[in-house]
Amino acid sequence: MTTEKKAGAYLEITLKVNESDRGAAAAVYTKYRQPFLDTISGAVSKQLLVRKEDVQVLHGFSSVAEAEGYLHSDLFNQDVVVELKPFFQAAPEVCIYSVVG
Repeated sequence: MTTEKKAGAYLEITLKVNESDRGAAAAVYTKYRQPFLDTISGAVSKQLLVRKEDVQVLHGFSSVAEAEGYLHSDLFNQDVVVELKPFFQAAPEVCIYSVVG
């Protein structure tokens, strides 16, 4: 029996990416999903959400502090952002939510 960790916070990053570039952007998500879960403190989940107007990456963390910490990590700044930057049509929107209850 596996015990799934519950998220106490979510980091949502919304990206404006041309539809023609979404496959390449999704490949970046796939490439870094497991390293994120394996190496980032407090990481409990990561999901890619696709809408007609944008894509969102929803990261689950144990706490708000760990979500904030990820934004300063080498994995985020030197790997993920560097590889996604060519696909940005606008600056990404970043929101952190605390789970209540």
